[in-house]
Amino acid sequence: MLKRPSRPESFSDKIYKFRGVLFVVSVPLLLITFVLYLMPASSSNQSIEDYALTHRKMSPNHKLSNSYAVIFDAGSSGSRVHVFHFDQNLDLVYIGEDLELFLQIKPGLSAYAQDPRQAAESLVTLLDKAESVVPRELRSKTPVRVGATAGLRALEGDASDRILQAVRDLLNERSLLKAEADAVTVLDGTQEGAFQWVTINYLLGNLGKDYSKTVGVVDLGGGSVQMAYAISETDAQNTPKSLDGGDPYVKEMFLRGRKYYLYVHSYLRYGLLAARAEILKVSGDSENPCILAGYDGSYKYGGKSFKASASLSGASLSECRSIALEALKVNESSCTYKKCTFDGIWNGGGGDGQKNLFVASFFFDRAAEAGFVDSESPTANVRPVNFKKAATRACGAKLQDAKSTYKHVEEGNLPFLCMDLVYQYTLLVDGFGLDPQQKITLVKKVRYNGALVEAAWPLGSAIEAVSSV
Repeated sequence: MLKRPSRPESFSDKIYKFRGVLFVVSVPLLLITFVLYLMPASSSNQSIEDYALTHRKMSPNHKLSNSYAVIFDAGSSGSRVHVFHFDQNLDLVYIGEDLELFLQIKPGLSAYAQDPRQAAESLVTLLDKAESVVPRELRSKTPVRVGATAGLRALEGDASDRILQAVRDLLNERSLLKAEADAVTVLDGTQEGAFQWVTINYLLGNLGKDYSKTVGVVDLGGGSVQMAYAISETDAQNTPKSLDGGDPYVKEMFLRGRKYYLYVHSYLRYGLLAARAEILKVSGDSENPCILAGYDGSYKYGGKSFKASASLSGASLSECRSIALEALKVNESSCTYKKCTFDGIWNGGGGDGQKNLFVASFFFDRAAEAGFVDSESPTANVRPVNFKKAATRACGAKLQDAKSTYKHVEEGNLPFLCMDLVYQYTLLVDGFGLDPQQKITLVKKVRYNGALVEAAWPLGSAIEAVSSV
């Protein structure tokens, strides 16, 4: 009997024959493909996505769309609004010719302590302009936040709460932007400092690098001053507890695949405007050697009035410095740690994360007004001793002569120019322990992708806000 010729083996027969082998090989390949699919696309700002994932309950697979954020910085010296535009990778996108819309007005909300509604109304022009640059179809999805800082913290009684409620009412009545329940609040000082550190290091492209490659930040506002810098893991493990049981000195932050231990502390009552009140308290009803010769008046801060009269002999740098040291409580014995800044506060231990300091806000403003940095430059390299030299010149001036010498100083600030410069030098050298010759960078704006961006905490807040949508 003849055998029938065998039929050639089809492709499907081969698959069936080797199905076991194929199954063993395909499962790992499918798993690898699935993992790669779920991994988020890398970007230059992956650090900020990591920050958002660490601090908000957001799925790692969540993809942001084109988005805006409107952030009000309600400080003690004035109110400012920032509008940021982000792409899906949280890269900043241009709004017109700039990478942000930035506007400011004076005075701040705390100036309306007796009229909460008027405080809220002061924000209307900023709100209208901010909302106008957000596309209509995105307004209901665009988060708006009002972060009040030290000025409102210093108000007595329920004045702060009533102002905040008036601002909430304004947003609900007038704005189409997305205002959540916690959109209007007094910003915690350590949040302010941490956001500022994130902002500057993000703009400089430092996030994701070793902590020693980041820069430290000192932000001198009107009501408070913040210091923030990254420290080593060893120093973080030896962090003492704060004396008053307040916020811990160190925050852990995971940024661009790297964990940072961030020393951050906010000193309430030691911002530039608040410090004037503290310095005037020391002299009480007597003349104050920090006031320019020829001035006899008062200074109002936080709803209180303080006597501000010059000595007959005029201002004195050495005498003013003694009073500034007393106001800072530098020489008091309340420090229980090996290293303190002032008023009994642990200084973080120092180290590489503090060696390169970016110093912001009123430090830059007064330096420009005193004439030793260019007001048009976004940054300037100086030393603490420059503030002392500028103070020597200012303290020797009479009020009448100072009006023509310091043309860029507002009239209300002119009597206190000596005081401000002496305080800033004392704060840096005696308060924070810097060498008078140490190089520091005064910063107002940071160049990012060809544009200048304000070196302020609202950018960090904006990133958190759009990441939580």
